Amino acid sequence: MAYRSLSSFVERLEQAHELVRIKAYVNPRLEIAEITDRMSKSPGGGKALLFENTGYAFPVLINAMGSYKRMCMALGVEHLDDIGREMESLLQNLATPKTSLLEKLNLLPTLGRLASWMPVVLKKRGACQEVVMQPPDLSKLPILTCWPKDGGPFITLPIIHTKDPDTGIRNVGMYRMQVFGKDLTGMHWHKHKVSARHYQAYKAKGLKMPVAVALGGDPVYTYAATAPLPDNVDEYMLAGFIRKKKVELVKCLTQDIEVPADADIVIEGYVDPAEDLIWEGPFGDHTGYYSLPDWYPRFHVTCITHRKDAIYPATIVGIPPQEDAWIGKATERIFITPIKMTLLPEVEDMDMPIEGVFHNLTLVKIKKAFPGHAQKVMNAMWGAGQMMFNKILVIVDGNVDIHDYATLARKAFAHVRPDQDIYFSQGPMDVLDHACSKPGIGGKMCIDATEKWPEESLSDTTDSWPPANQPERLQSLQLAQLQQQFPEIQDINLRLLEQQIPCVLVAVRKNRKGHIAALHASCAEYFAQAGVKMILYAEHTVNVQDLAVALWRITNNLDPRRDHYMAAGIIGLDGTLKTREYDGFQRDWPNIIVSDQSTIQAVDAKWDSLGIGPFIPSPSLRFRDQVYGDEAIAHPA
Repeated sequence: MAYRSLSSFVERLEQAHELVRIKAYVNPRLEIAEITDRMSKSPGGGKALLFENTGYAFPVLINAMGSYKRMCMALGVEHLDDIGREMESLLQNLATPKTSLLEKLNLLPTLGRLASWMPVVLKKRGACQEVVMQPPDLSKLPILTCWPKDGGPFITLPIIHTKDPDTGIRNVGMYRMQVFGKDLTGMHWHKHKVSARHYQAYKAKGLKMPVAVALGGDPVYTYAATAPLPDNVDEYMLAGFIRKKKVELVKCLTQDIEVPADADIVIEGYVDPAEDLIWEGPFGDHTGYYSLPDWYPRFHVTCITHRKDAIYPATIVGIPPQEDAWIGKATERIFITPIKMTLLPEVEDMDMPIEGVFHNLTLVKIKKAFPGHAQKVMNAMWGAGQMMFNKILVIVDGNVDIHDYATLARKAFAHVRPDQDIYFSQGPMDVLDHACSKPGIGGKMCIDATEKWPEESLSDTTDSWPPANQPERLQSLQLAQLQQQFPEIQDINLRLLEQQIPCVLVAVRKNRKGHIAALHASCAEYFAQAGVKMILYAEHTVNVQDLAVALWRITNNLDPRRDHYMAAGIIGLDGTLKTREYDGFQRDWPNIIVSDQSTIQAVDAKWDSLGIGPFIPSPSLRFRDQVYGDEAIAHPA
């Protein structure tokens, strides 16, 4: 369904009891983010929040898509898979050979539907231009400062429009915008992004680059801006397909570029590639760590327009789960269809666990048809669009539900021999990946957990899991003895072994060069008797008994090509913090994101006045002892 405005989406959320209006005053600096963090980590993602009293003329909507249900409501479907299935039916209809005149005529309704979803430019002003702010002043918008070490306030849900200067083809993307003044922000364009390529094209021509930023409108626009579409595919065509109604655009008042007519707020401006870049950041990012400062283009605001009843949409990102996890889940369910139909027809399902924060961990189920099939899929996926940023890829086959992680792990490990079935490569990585030795390039790992064909085995024998007498083997493990021998081991999690998953987690206080490699050699010999196949090493501050948190920390801190060790047939993965002293790591290492104590106390004090239900303690409390120092850059003691 199509929403005529963000307000209509708010009404729909309220009717479904999915929204809470907060009438008490809440400060956009840190307090909104702290309240939202508590809500988004509640069971099921909590509720959408509408802050009506922020000291500004615009209410703030946040966590609007922060659950499976609300993500479906935003896209107008009952289930996220519905969009993928419809896309598959449409593509199959178009791709099937048409031999008779009747068959070709039967295709006309489908072509008509496609045409009805294409965006159109109106020759009049839109609702987004009902009010023109004179002069344009970003300080009149309730722009959030989300985390205590952020470089300043950031616009966090901007729908950013740019055009190729040669072809005029539009790109719609989402990139954070740090506010530096009433008419100046940064543009966080990573080098891999289409907008960054547009910027380079304008720079080569010596031209200023027109840019328009839309906020609000139909929530489908926000989703489309995040979608991993191929180059030169209009995001508003996807939006039209999802909402079953074409997106109506209007031309900006001061820039030669178009925006949705029903957006809530529009910020027009330009980027001058001839200007010096601006030092932008830090920013508490979706990885759960601060992304550290760097140089990015300056965006100059020339005009701000808005609806009379405009709502300011925002989101926060940080330690998962947050609202962005559900936006990512929509991408997972929608884009498995084009992957299957255009690139990898053998793919049956895909899952990106929340703990993997999008790129770090991807699970793929295939219909295996020949030896080496998993490696074929591995190479294709690492070369496909934004999948090039994937760090850890796990490929399985057979009758297994890859969304049931415990069952999946048991089946996967049963088919994995670490010294034979784990592959390493190197390639492009997300610029936000702090574990890479050099920005934007790092190691990748693929675990071939498919059932092996005879041609794929390097020996005539295969290990079975669980090994014989497994309960007795577990009982024989003397952890106290191991920790006495290695006092740097702070904790060990063996609970996965009890679930017949041959993986152990170890929290270790690293204190010398080559420490994890040497420790793994000893631990592997010790745990081999229990049939262990993988040991994951975490920082000593990490609670390895909390599996979700441990996996989030380890996958973030790991460059698998650089940080793996093999001993006694067991692979060890070093997910500890990397330093110059012990690891020769030359980059700054970011801290994880937590609220400051004063903000936590301020929200605690006003909780009863918010009207959002029983008290929820700050999620930051469980992570404060994992922070190194008080700055965005970690400073290990």
